Amino acid sequence: MTTDHDNGTLSGRVAVVTGASRGIGKGIALELGAAGATVYVTGRTTTPGPLPGTVGRTAEEIDELGGTGVPYACDHRDDDAVRGLFDTIRADVGHLDILVNNVYNAPDSARWLGRPFWEVPPRAWDENFDIGVRSHYVASHFAATMLIESGGLIVNISSPGAHHFMHSAAYGVAKCALDRLTADMAHDLADTDVTTVSLWPGIVNTELLQLIPPDAEGRRLITLPGEGTFDANDAETPRFPGRAVVALATDPNRRTRTGKPWRVRDLADTYGFTDIDGRVPRLG
Repeated sequence: MTTDHDNGTLSGRVAVVTGASRGIGKGIALELGAAGATVYVTGRTTTPGPLPGTVGRTAEEIDELGGTGVPYACDHRDDDAVRGLFDTIRADVGHLDILVNNVYNAPDSARWLGRPFWEVPPRAWDENFDIGVRSHYVASHFAATMLIESGGLIVNISSPGAHHFMHSAAYGVAKCALDRLTADMAHDLADTDVTTVSLWPGIVNTELLQLIPPDAEGRRLITLPGEGTFDANDAETPRFPGRAVVALATDPNRRTRTGKPWRVRDLADTYGFTDIDGRVPRLG
């Protein structure tokens, strides 16, 4: 595979990316659109707020890149709303090829970075599991029939926090649960052509990290308690994991990867893609 994919690679394919108003979800949605896909962009943000990004603006940028963006306002805590999303896709286009479960409340999670579990309120557990695990299960549940019909791809956005300490105990346990969900969904889908993977981005230069001001030397330092201090300038862009999703979606042998977690940078080494600046970031 070349460094950048050609527009049209995913022409005719239909994707859903949850939580794509901004951040990793937006980057993935843009890359799928740049490859020619029709991308349903979900999220709660329909008007600009403290952080930039709305489902409508992401959809517009997908159009500008050559794909077709479809904004769909959806609260992924509402099962009926999620069911309505997939009913709409069935009625409008009749099929679904790619589901990226990305929705997550990063600003809320960031409040508890590095805190020992006894200083983190129980509601933080619910925040991580309701939006970070249950929402992925629910979306996959409603999407499964169409994905089985198409022999599609499910990507759960997870984290190395499933393997070692990151951020907080509630965060890490939720990521372990998500990777287990990936493995067990792959088990249930073993007799189909659906591929189900977890994807582990590194440290990603999202809109939240972009708020970090540069120091006198131009570094944008972020300290993650218990993990270290990093320069956000070395982080990957949100489009880097998007290129990993495109690589998986266009790989005819992707079924060999089903049920397992994969680091974005390792997939970059295998498939030969880079970030938008030509680097293969290895931070985090």
